[in-house]
Amino acid sequence: MGVGSFRRLVGAGTIIHDHEERLHQLVDELSEQETEAALVIVERRRDDPMLHALASAPIDDEPSDPEEDPSAAEALAAYRRGEGASAEQLRGELGLN
Repeated sequence: MGVGSFRRLVGAGTIIHDHEERLHQLVDELSEQETEAALVIVERRRDDPMLHALASAPIDDEPSDPEEDPSAAEALAAYRRGEGASAEQLRGELGLN
């Protein structure tokens, strides 16, 4: 059964309520330190226009070009090996610090 079918059966309000209930449960289980970190993440997520733009952007459904596939696969493998650059490194390289 797809999500649309489920919503028609139980109503969208039930889904929202279930998500809110689960979120409350998770928050209740957080330590003080985790709560502070989560708050920072949620506030930044809500207030960052770039994150809003990314969240509302359409999914890239164009097929990849066979010429770019090998380099994309190598980049993913390098990332999985831990060879990716941190956000701080990228900001430094771009002069954004």
